[in-house]
Order: sequence, then C-alpha cells, then structure tokens
Amino acid sequence: MEPANDSIEHLNAQVVSCRACPRLVAWREAVAVDPPRRFRGEDYWGRPLPGFGDLGARIVVVGLAPAANGANRTGRMFTGDRSGDWLFGAMHRAGLANQPTSIDADDGLRLSDAYVSAVVRCAPPDNKPTPAERDECVRYLVRELGLLPNARVLLCLGGFAWDGVLRTLRAADVVTPRPKPRFGHGAEAEAGPYVLLGSYHPSQQNTFTGRLTEGMLDATFKRAKELA
Repeated sequence: MEPANDSIEHLNAQVVSCRACPRLVAWREAVAVDPPRRFRGEDYWGRPLPGFGDLGARIVVVGLAPAANGANRTGRMFTGDRSGDWLFGAMHRAGLANQPTSIDADDGLRLSDAYVSAVVRCAPPDNKPTPAERDECVRYLVRELGLLPNARVLLCLGGFAWDGVLRTLRAADVVTPRPKPRFGHGAEAEAGPYVLLGSYHPSQQNTFTGRLTEGMLDATFKRAKELA
C-alpha cells in the first residue's frame, strides 16, 4: 500500500537503502568490490537504483534492472553502458533528452517529458532476477507511478519489463487486459489510464545482432510521443 503523504524523495531514500533480497545484495556489493579490470579504481554505487527524470513526464521508460557494471557503477539508471548509449541516443533524437550520452550521474543529462525506471532495482546475476525478487521490487514501481501523475505511456524494454509492468498495474488495482497481452516489439495494450508500448531491449545481444536497430528504436519513441 502506498504510504500517506508519499514523495519521490521518500521513495528514493527507501529504494536506495533496501536490502530485502539477500542474493541481489550480495551480488551488487561483490561486483562493486571486485569489478572488471577496465573499471578498477572507480567508486561503485553498489546499491539499489531509484528512477530519474521529469516528474511531469507522460512517457515512462521501464527496463529490466540495473547493469552490474553500468548503473550499479554510476548510480543512475542505464548510465555507463552500451544499452544506455542506445537508449539515451534515441531519446535525444526524439527530443526527450538534452544530450545523447550517459557517462556518469553528473554528466548533465536531463530528460523532458520522460522518466526512466526499472522493474528490479538491484543488478542481478546474469541479468536474471528471480520471480520472488521481481515481486518484492514491484512495490517500488507501484509507488513511483503513483508519484508521476501525468504518466500515460509505459514504454517497456523487453518481455521482462512488459510482464513486470502488468504485474505492477495489477498490484496498483489497475484493470489490465485479459487474456494477458503478448509482448512484442511495437506491441500496444491499454490498461486503465496507461498505454503499454513494447520495445526490444537495447542490450548488446539485440543491437549487435540487428534484432533492434536505431531506426526501430526511433520509431518506438515516435509512437510513444504520439500516444502521449
């Protein structure tokens, strides 16, 4: 249940201090202590990640979880890895971000009419949260959406995010379609005041193979703006 007089500051403080999932806590902290050679000497965030962006946003981008050596290192969602390069590059071309790069949390990136979050807030081993970890974390996305009053389009990056957003909406007592709408790139589904919009995740697995191209991602953000 959403606390009375909730605020984004209160929510973010609770997210950052969360230690509810022992496996995720152990993993994110182990990576921070013993990172790959290319990141040795950097000061890792090593904690759960709050969302960030424009609190008046109509478009909310929802990913799977922070990357172990991306957001878990920099302290900002999708920042410091190849997925973020693709995401913020597309958001910049769509007029939703003031710059196309995402190097660190203090690089001056600002979002307009967009907010970025994730279903799970800790970096998971092999990028695979368990169902129990997902369900534990959904409560934060429930509260976050409640604090984004203008949110209209929920842009889900990947099938995990699509499923997680549907679970989030049901937890928030939003009526969702039955049967469950299937995820696909460009898939759309209405649920209460929201429209879910699906996109393949901008992971290297998808971008290196051509499963997701810049043109496809640009078209998705164009559609998101139309729906918003």
